Amino acid sequence: MIFVEIDSKLTELVQTSMIEKAGQTALKIASKTSDEDLTVEVTDDSHLRKLNMQFRSIDSTTDVLSFPSDETDPDTGRPYLGDIAISFPQALKQSLQAGHSVEIELQLLTIHGVLHLLGYDHAEKITKAHMWKLQEAVLNDLGLKGINIPEESD
Repeated sequence: MIFVEIDSKLTELVQTSMIEKAGQTALKIASKTSDEDLTVEVTDDSHLRKLNMQFRSIDSTTDVLSFPSDETDPDTGRPYLGDIAISFPQALKQSLQAGHSVEIELQLLTIHGVLHLLGYDHAEKITKAHMWKLQEAVLNDLGLKGINIPEESD
């Protein structure tokens, strides 16, 4: 299950169903099983900046952060993959630069975050190529073929 938390200032701007679908599709394509749980939080730059400083010692905002977990929900027995935090202002800025809607950018960032929770990375050329192929496959499955995936996310 994908749990979506939207900052109260952004509830009118973000469709939770679109984020849930992007996360579920990423799990379906990239995970050995698709019964994992995770949380996606859409918030503002200041919150992402605080998280970036606290966990990465980088004093600036970013578009998406992933926090993997190795827990099991005691009530359901389902694996809990972790949390994803997305900056809405960064998503909006990047959507304008890429020439697509903020909704598409939020989906891309959700997919990117889910792949990180699943252990995929883009630090090396070969792992980046694999991760970008998976992102493209998920976007295609969502009917978003040909979306511009930026060279750097995170």
